[in-house]
Amino acid sequence: MSRYLNNLEQSELIELDLSVLAANGLRRGRTTGSCATAAVKAALYLLLQGERLNQVNVTLPDGNHYLLVPIQDLIWINPKTVRAEVLKDGGDDPDNTHGATIFAEVCKNDLGQLRFFAGKGVGIATQPGLRVAVGEPAINPTPRKMMQQAIAEVYASKVVGFDLTIGCVNGETIAKKTFNPRLGIIGGISILGTSGIVEPLSLASWIASIEVYVRVALGNEATSIALLPGKIGRVYAREKLGLPAQRFVQIANFLGDALDFTQLALTEQQQQLDVLWLLGHPGKLAKVLDGVWDTHSSKSDMAMTVVARIAAERGYNRSVVQMLEQANTVEAAIDILKDIPNSQALWTEIEKRIAGLVHTQVPAAQRVEVRLFNLQGDCLGQNP
Repeated sequence: MSRYLNNLEQSELIELDLSVLAANGLRRGRTTGSCATAAVKAALYLLLQGERLNQVNVTLPDGNHYLLVPIQDLIWINPKTVRAEVLKDGGDDPDNTHGATIFAEVCKNDLGQLRFFAGKGVGIATQPGLRVAVGEPAINPTPRKMMQQAIAEVYASKVVGFDLTIGCVNGETIAKKTFNPRLGIIGGISILGTSGIVEPLSLASWIASIEVYVRVALGNEATSIALLPGKIGRVYAREKLGLPAQRFVQIANFLGDALDFTQLALTEQQQQLDVLWLLGHPGKLAKVLDGVWDTHSSKSDMAMTVVARIAAERGYNRSVVQMLEQANTVEAAIDILKDIPNSQALWTEIEKRIAGLVHTQVPAAQRVEVRLFNLQGDCLGQNP
């Protein structure tokens, strides 16, 4: 049997056509992770089969869809290494990497391992608390899995490994416009994406949709609902609180708007809400303690100083407080505190303070409860 696998049959996957507009009338885009994966796949076809493709299909993380991604350039660097380039298209929600050239340089190794390297313009993690280990290229877990999947679709043998060097033209300059330098990612951008797709967000339509979702969640005389800035906390809401999915509201960064909508709806309907739950990562929710109600990174600083301030108020050792102040992410602060005795009490105090401030915004709710989680979904404060 040939070592080479054909592309997945199109009947097995559904193409996600980026020319079809999103529900808000805006155009979707490709993540840096999808671009890097397409570059890897195109390079493999030339390296292994001698095929020079002008587009490749990239299997998305949901396992049900694929993207057709144009290839900008393909070149042999040397007899054993191929470089492929892909243009990053952020759709109508472009970020700092929109229009950048993402490239992959692919060669075999004799180790039977898949190894990732940072090419020029992709950063290296230098501090803990990120999704990748210190010293690793800033290529997040989902893009790594996508590239591994791409290799499996092209190359069947499990004996020979590959070295993947992922880079970005002018990435060092682009990274200066991001949080990467503050996060301790040095030398360039990060390769990101959890879905492979950049969903275009019209600010007005997004906020308007939250109001609709809040009113739906409050329907049928709901006694409790949960506001979630992200996916973290969803399992807790379902399994620990027993809330059905229609009682969840994904609020993104618009906490203040979501609370205003909740108070307005409860007042208009003269409804009593027993408990308003707020579930998420302290990197978002602790910003409330600095008076921040729009938690987008472009609108506010990161929340490590809040955690450090409350730790100081509770009598933590000055050296611990300084480590918290100097942490590059709140997740790094969580890692610092996990080795400190009774850190759960600190997170419980932060939860209670957030709940108190949130309750001033939604007095129509009888009670506000906050639960904070790390990136793995583990409770930080009060026991379930």
